[in-house]
Amino acid sequence: MTQMTSEEFCELFADKLARKHQRLTPQRRAVADVLCRQDAHLNVDELHALVREEHPTIGYATVYRTMKLLEDQGLVSVETFHDGTARYEVSHGVEHHDHLVCLSCGAVIEFEHDQIERLQEEVAKDHGFKLESHKMVLYGRCQTENCATKHQADTI
Repeated sequence: MTQMTSEEFCELFADKLARKHQRLTPQRRAVADVLCRQDAHLNVDELHALVREEHPTIGYATVYRTMKLLEDQGLVSVETFHDGTARYEVSHGVEHHDHLVCLSCGAVIEFEHDQIERLQEEVAKDHGFKLESHKMVLYGRCQTENCATKHQADTI
């Protein structure tokens, strides 16, 4: 899943903001830069903590508003998985993918599968439906040692 560089992402964000007569402030750039360098689906609290590691004066509201701007511009997608928390990921320049979500540890695994994609198109066609987009999230439990141990402890 190819992703653009942080600099390219920030330039695109700046261009989109300029079209709306807004600007890419240093704070917005910092949030976009940190987000773009992550390989996880982050909620605003997690992103705020990461941004503050590099920019201690940036407030929660700035991170929240920046994420809303990025979402409005179509540069990030927001997903609400099993925990009910909005989680963000860069979507512009990223190939389509689906998600596996662990109900024990919260891990989110991105995957692509050509056969699943073909079957979804086939199902849509069989029902006289033309797909424009879709999201697939599969919920289950990791089979990793740490997660399996945690799950086993939760059921005792």
